Amino acid sequence: MPDNPRKSISAASPTLDDAIALARWAQKLTAEERARARAGMIERRVPAGGFICRQGETPTCWIGIIEGLAKMSSDWVTGKTASYAGIPTGGWFGEGSLLKPEPRRYDVIALRDTRIACMRKETFQWLLDHSIPFNHAIIEQINERLGQFIGLLESARLHDTDTRVARSLAVMFNPVLYPGQNLTLTISQEEIGHLAGVSRQRVNRSLKQLEDAGFLRIEYGGVTILDLEGLRRFGGG
Repeated sequence: MPDNPRKSISAASPTLDDAIALARWAQKLTAEERARARAGMIERRVPAGGFICRQGETPTCWIGIIEGLAKMSSDWVTGKTASYAGIPTGGWFGEGSLLKPEPRRYDVIALRDTRIACMRKETFQWLLDHSIPFNHAIIEQINERLGQFIGLLESARLHDTDTRVARSLAVMFNPVLYPGQNLTLTISQEEIGHLAGVSRQRVNRSLKQLEDAGFLRIEYGGVTILDLEGLRRFGGG
C-alpha cells in the first residue's frame, strides 16, 4: 500500500454545520438546542503532529473531528507511549473529562492536517441540563467508549501484532462513536502503526496477512474493509 493518504484538507471539505448534521448526539435535538449548540462552537485547524489537547490540561470544550485523523495516547515517565484509539472524521471525545471534572488524562495528536469543532464547556453543560436526548447520546457514547477500551486492552495484553492491527482498524468503524464511515478508509501504514503501536514495516506484513485472509483489500493510500465482523473477531476473544 503506497504510504500517501490525504495529507492536507481538500477544497471539498465538510463544514462545521455538516459535522453537526452527521453527529448522532444532534439528531434528536430541538431547533433551539441545535442552534444553541452551533452558537457555542468554534472551529480550529491543527497541523499534522500538532496537539489537539494535552494530558494534564483543564478541559474547556468537547471536541469533534470535522475532517482528519487523530490519535488518543499517553506518554509515560519511562519515555514509552501508550496508544489508545484512533479518532477519525465524525468522532467526538472528551465528555468524560468534562463530566468529572479533572485534568485530562491523555493527549490527542493530529496524525494529519485536521479540522476540529470545539463546543464550549458551558454549552455542553447547558445541553446536559436541558436535553434528555443529548443525555442519552452521551451515555451511549460513554458506554461504547468503555467497550472499545476494554477490547483494546485485551488486544494489547493477550493478542499478537496482527490482531492489534486488525482491532485498531475495526474500532474506527464503530457506528456510535464514528457514524457515517465509508468502508474504504484513507489511512497510511505509518498512521496505522501509530494507532496500533507498531512499526510501519510490521503493519505492512500484518495488512498483507489480513488481505490474504479476505478481511480487507489494500488500496492506494488506504484499505477497503471486506469483512468488518471478521476483522472485529480476528484473533479470537
